[in-house]
Amino acid sequence: MMRAIIIALFSALSTSACLAADPRYPDWPCAQAKVPEISVAAVWSGPPLDDVAGKWKDDAKVSALVAKLAARRTPLEEAQKDIADFLTGSAEEKITKGKLLFSGLFDTLNAQRTSVMNGLERVMRKQRDAVEKIKADTIALQEMQSGASPDQTKVDELANQLNWETRIFEDRRRVVKFVCEVPTTIDQRLFALGREIQQDIE
Repeated sequence: MMRAIIIALFSALSTSACLAADPRYPDWPCAQAKVPEISVAAVWSGPPLDDVAGKWKDDAKVSALVAKLAARRTPLEEAQKDIADFLTGSAEEKITKGKLLFSGLFDTLNAQRTSVMNGLERVMRKQRDAVEKIKADTIALQEMQSGASPDQTKVDELANQLNWETRIFEDRRRVVKFVCEVPTTIDQRLFALGREIQQDIE
């Protein structure tokens, strides 16, 4: 058991040491480079949005559609059809509605993305603390076991605690690996929805 704990500890330490690849973002745990915000220019080449900034919130129909389209549980094909159904009317009306809709999607998905990235960094800080705790408890367990007359009950308790701590660490590590894909998924969704809007208002 002790051997397994030590192996898990070194694995945790090496994993933690390799995560923060960019010194500007020491808490960023993903292999993908951290891009704090999406720029409008990266996902939108349609009409300028300056005159509609924030106004999408004042339109109940647009707000409801933004919420549906931004939700990752809404299939992309369904979202694209909803956009096409919404962007009707004269050329001028379609442009205005399209700008409002994309402005809302940009604000909403950017906020989702920021929330996910902040959560990832919080988990990374917890992982660092966990590694230090595992290290300290491993040393304490070694000292207990090498004593003249170790208290087996306390040894077993601390060994079980270490097993639990390393299990939590590994569970978090697996979740982080999965969640690291989410910002890229959001980027791709925003780009695809923006492209659909642009095509429908041209």
